[in-house]
Formats: sequence, structure tokens, C-alpha cells
Amino acid sequence: MKKLTKSQIEEKMKSFEGWDYGENAIHTSLEFSDFKDAFAVMTRIAFEAERLNHHPDWSNVYNTLSISLTTHDAGGVTEKDFEFAAIIDDLVS
Repeated sequence: MKKLTKSQIEEKMKSFEGWDYGENAIHTSLEFSDFKDAFAVMTRIAFEAERLNHHPDWSNVYNTLSISLTTHDAGGVTEKDFEFAAIIDDLVS
């Protein structure tokens, strides 16, 4: 998978509300009503990560889930990251 250029990433970011680009990855932070809801969404995302064989850098503190996506093999953001971000957005909407 080929790493996207900064201008390609910035153009794609226009379609992703709540996501930011920086430090060679795309990032979002999601807040839920409680830990249980945050963990349930993490579980659903984990199944998608396995299906895509593309795993996020993420952390969870109580009701907040922070996610960063980058394609390590490509050395930056690729189409695969945007595909996964769209899936995540669908899961939480």
C-alpha cells in the first residue's frame, strides 16, 4: 500500500468530521456515556481491525477512546487508514 501525500491526506480529511491529521497519522477522540459503552465500541472496532488486518494505535480512559491510524508498513497514512476511519465512523454513528 502506497503512502499518501500531505495534500492527498488533507483533501480526504475534508470528508471526515472529528478526525485530525498530524504526526504521520489520522486521529480522533470519541466520548461515550460510560466505560462500558466505550469498551463495547472498542470490541466492535477490534473485530473490524482483525478483518482488515489493520490495527489502530488507541487508548481508553474511562469513557474516552482515542484512536490513531497509520500504516506502519508504508511509513504513513494510506487509503487503508481512511477505509478504517470510515468503518469506525459508521460503527459509532
